[in-house]
Amino acid sequence: MVPDIGRGSRTHGLLVYLYGPGRREEHTDAHLIGSWDGFAPAPGRDTDPQVTLARLTAALDLRVKQAGDRAPAKHVWHCSVRTAPGDRRLSDEEWNTVAQRIVHATGIAPDGDPDGCRWIAVRHAEDHIHIVATLVRGDLRNPRLNYDFNKAQAVCRRIEEEMGLRRLNAGDGTAAKNPTSAEKFKAERTGRPETSRETLREAVRQAVAGANDEKEFFTRLREAGLRVKVRHAPSGDALGYNVALPGDRNRHGEPVWYPGSKLAPDLSLPKIRLRLADGTAERATPSPASGRPDWSPPARERRSATGIAERAAVLLDGDDDEAAAQLVGVGELLDAVAQTSPIATRTELAAAARAFERATRSHVRAERADTRALRSAARRIVQAGGALGLGEDGGTTAMLVSTLVLVTLAAARWHSARGHAQQAHASRQAAEHLRTAYRQAATTPMRVLHDQGRALPEAQRRTHEATLRAALSEQGVRADGTPTKTDALVATLAQAEQAGHDPEALLQQAIDLRELDTAADVNDVLVWRLRRLAQLPAHPGEAPRRPQAVTRQTKTSANRTSERNALTVATRPAVSNPRSRPPRR
Repeated sequence: MVPDIGRGSRTHGLLVYLYGPGRREEHTDAHLIGSWDGFAPAPGRDTDPQVTLARLTAALDLRVKQAGDRAPAKHVWHCSVRTAPGDRRLSDEEWNTVAQRIVHATGIAPDGDPDGCRWIAVRHAEDHIHIVATLVRGDLRNPRLNYDFNKAQAVCRRIEEEMGLRRLNAGDGTAAKNPTSAEKFKAERTGRPETSRETLREAVRQAVAGANDEKEFFTRLREAGLRVKVRHAPSGDALGYNVALPGDRNRHGEPVWYPGSKLAPDLSLPKIRLRLADGTAERATPSPASGRPDWSPPARERRSATGIAERAAVLLDGDDDEAAAQLVGVGELLDAVAQTSPIATRTELAAAARAFERATRSHVRAERADTRALRSAARRIVQAGGALGLGEDGGTTAMLVSTLVLVTLAAARWHSARGHAQQAHASRQAAEHLRTAYRQAATTPMRVLHDQGRALPEAQRRTHEATLRAALSEQGVRADGTPTKTDALVATLAQAEQAGHDPEALLQQAIDLRELDTAADVNDVLVWRLRRLAQLPAHPGEAPRRPQAVTRQTKTSANRTSERNALTVATRPAVSNPRSRPPRR
């Protein structure tokens, strides 16, 4: 059950809308189901609804007129309450009970208070009602409505339990503000898929992802095509900022500006400054060596970011409050990947970043926030430009997304342990979007690896499969042992051995990185860990190279290598693919 509260100044205008046909003829059988005294005029089912509507407006506004200048400018309190999809249909009597409990809980009309505000509840659809109140009490004082939304949320959670309705996740006051009804209708009227508030929130979030300083943040906003207005103190220091979409204007033809703090609690300029100070991207530190020099910059940066994301997951698994800072960094990394990802995966990755945005905020604060590694990874991914959906670009995208699935699941566990229901749900939503993106990115490289695994000599296959069974059973991990599932993992072990690694030692290193219990497919996770640790190409059509520093060898490794047939890997000819990169953000 979802309440949505707003304020206004025109009682009659709101009633006309509630009893009218709706903007899309969606209102049916509008009728009164409750009121402050049970005897309010009831338009909608009488012979002269316009006259009754005028009488109802006068009754609701009576105390407002009596209070005169003491009445608040926005004296109309409006709360819509909607049941969740799939809930049973409530009767008018049940909805009346819901309305009475909400006006009591919020302080509009407490039970037993004869001077409570005047209110009505109107129903014009099966799944929701509208509560309208005028904010002047019988003693001509204004009601105390502190935290009215939080109080309405709390009583709705209790009503859900008592009435057997779907129980929604409780909030903690850190969520971003939802678009208003007016914003939603404006988006529909102008043909936009989402409201200006939502578009701006995502654009600002992407601009701050990996930004080195405040100047770069504002530069990215302008490069994204937003209108930016910075508020300055007399000293010249920036106090805050507002953003607007080009062409989005109000009825007076002026731009519709949104302060950063109204887009999301953590997008105000002071909060962004704290983030930049806590995790300033390392200007002079070059990207760690992460592959061949001939690999594209997007591929190298994705491979590097995979290891950094693994370490973030380990910190989240540690159940320490300091891991709260990692959540912010992971959110920036998701935004950076979504901006630069191939078209085939961009939609799902953008949805994952948008969902995880809710998981980055809670009341837990890390005293020693340090997100330098994650923010640097996000920055380098943005600077590297767009990745292609094939070759090493596509393979490293699958490698990174596979790890990000486990990171978001670790975030879900971290939030669940602290009772953050909304954030845990958002983390799991992000994980589902990432799984879909992974399947899109990994289809081609995994198919090639399966083919390479099946092409191995039988003796070589049996040896590597025995290595897998022994290593995984010792760790208490079960992988799908069917040939079609282990082929890619066997091929990776064979290629790692050909490159000079000891398969047993390398496999153990991959298993020890962190837990595998939450992996939907243990085989796939291990494939990408092994290929990253052994510096094997993420695109399996490319030949592996011998590492500069060989992973620790066992005494029998050389003998085993000489007894096995060398793996023949088909090498694709180099193709010149001109890359059109977006401008530096």
